[in-house]
Amino acid sequence: MTLRLIPDAARAVPSRPNSSISPTRPSAGHADRGGGSDQPVMGRRPSPRRADHPVLDMVVPVYNEERDLGPSIRRLHAFLLERFPYPFRITIADNASTDGTLPLARALAAELPGVAVDHLELKGRGRALHAVWSASDADVLAYTDVDLSTDLSALLPLVAPLISGHSDVAVGSRLSRGARVVRGPKREIISRCYNLLLRWLLRVRFRDAQCGFKAIRADVAAHLLPHVADTGWFFDTELLVLAERCGLRVHEVPVDWVDDPDSSVDIVATALADLRGIVRVRRAIASGTVPVAHLRSWVGRGPLDRGSTAPLTDQPPYPDVTPKHQPSQHDQHDRTTPPAADRATASAGAGTPR
Repeated sequence: MTLRLIPDAARAVPSRPNSSISPTRPSAGHADRGGGSDQPVMGRRPSPRRADHPVLDMVVPVYNEERDLGPSIRRLHAFLLERFPYPFRITIADNASTDGTLPLARALAAELPGVAVDHLELKGRGRALHAVWSASDADVLAYTDVDLSTDLSALLPLVAPLISGHSDVAVGSRLSRGARVVRGPKREIISRCYNLLLRWLLRVRFRDAQCGFKAIRADVAAHLLPHVADTGWFFDTELLVLAERCGLRVHEVPVDWVDDPDSSVDIVATALADLRGIVRVRRAIASGTVPVAHLRSWVGRGPLDRGSTAPLTDQPPYPDVTPKHQPSQHDQHDRTTPPAADRATASAGAGTPR
């Protein structure tokens, strides 16, 4: 089965106004620290939305990235227009840059349809992702590092299981079979040791917690994000650990990844912060500070039974995927043809003055 792309049509949705957002926006449908919750996640698939509603919000967190920002955002935007078959938005999340990153980001948003900018006054990649994801109206929330070290050809395999409802969280993996990685021995050793520690101390099953290429369904994020405390590089790991403990399905995609030799990340300081994060999360789960059992009852996948594999009978997430005849079980699994409504109308946002 092949995925039919949308030729010569812009699927970028009209951008949200450039904004400065709070790093701690509340999320709908979350469980509070005491175990209460306002509403459950009612379905595994997004409901039909208006044409300018983004299926994907791809967030690019940046801090003092004036040199790389322009080429990376143009490359990402061109890739999504050409290869991604659903409406999308690119959100540049500037967290307290002190160089020319923010003015450049705003210029890119004015130039490229479907590009938005959110500015935070405080640093922290985790803080930026938490804030932008909490405020987003997209069905699937993702992020990539600004250096685009991960080959973008892995994007569709990353988000397709989330769009279909098969999985809840998706991560790019440089340590899975089939991944192709170019990086120095120091980074390789530190990464492998860190992930071995995670498997030993937190009993996780995913292989690579640190690859800057991840996605999550928005309804799941609304429940998990309020319980992710880290605001820095450990944010990814904490979110993944919580997702697994809640019984969610984490989908791993082998990626092609080339190390950025000019990366400004302090590897040793980041590793030490991650180790402190591991200890904190382990204590929080053991003490019940994070209500894992309650979250599992709301968003986790229940045990399998004979009825759990029955064909779906409700409406598909995007309008024109509905067959004219009553769908068979085979039809229900053949829903990757992009919707005509999106092809015909989502392009209205492209080139719209903002």
